[in-house]
Amino acid sequence: MAEEMTLEDVKRHVRVYITVFIALAVLTVVTVGVSYLHMPFTPALLVALAIATVKAALVALYFMHLISEKQVILWVLLSAAVFLVGMFALFIGAHADQEDIATLAKLILSSHVA
Repeated sequence: MAEEMTLEDVKRHVRVYITVFIALAVLTVVTVGVSYLHMPFTPALLVALAIATVKAALVALYFMHLISEKQVILWVLLSAAVFLVGMFALFIGAHADQEDIATLAKLILSSHVA
């Protein structure tokens, strides 16, 4: 059976949703602002992913109501987040390797031309 909510409960929930909405809007403005800083690729990627992770967590916790779920669901969410961080690390490492390979290829090609 669903619990009956009082007017104060509804106001409190609406206040939380509005606060989360404002936080998401501010983080969106921060994301756009960071894009104008013209940072190198890897730091820009890390900052963008960090902001996106915070925004995704806010949406999942409050709008999907995971903040009040049982511990099992939170552990699944945490393990997915750890997996996501690992995948980000692999992506960044692969990108760094590509830059190293491109530099090495340029050195090899320039030595054969000379």
